[in-house]
Amino acid sequence: MRAKDAVGAYGERVAVRLLADQGLEVLARNWRCAVGEIDVVALDRDRDEVVFVEVKTRRSTAYGDPAEAVTAVKLARLRRLAGQWLAAHDAHPARVRIDVVAVLARTAGPAQVRHLKAVG
Repeated sequence: MRAKDAVGAYGERVAVRLLADQGLEVLARNWRCAVGEIDVVALDRDRDEVVFVEVKTRRSTAYGDPAEAVTAVKLARLRRLAGQWLAAHDAHPARVRIDVVAVLARTAGPAQVRHLKAVG
């Protein structure tokens, strides 16, 4: 596994743990279709809300905060992917939202994690 892939996989594990700790049920990880990939799909049963999560992980802020990598173009793709996932699973939740989990994987100590809700 390449170092970049290992960092990304670590960030996704951190994000899934965070989402579970917040009471969300993870429905899918790395779901793919012709349009692209969704990192995490989760369900908030209390709100009847499906949450589509983009996870961005970096080892430093040399190229900016991890969340800054989620551009308007990426959000538009995530909205299309969300529609594809809902159609493929015949899901009709009351609400849908797109979140970003930004993970800064430090060389020492715990990762710095930020959960940005309803970004797009």
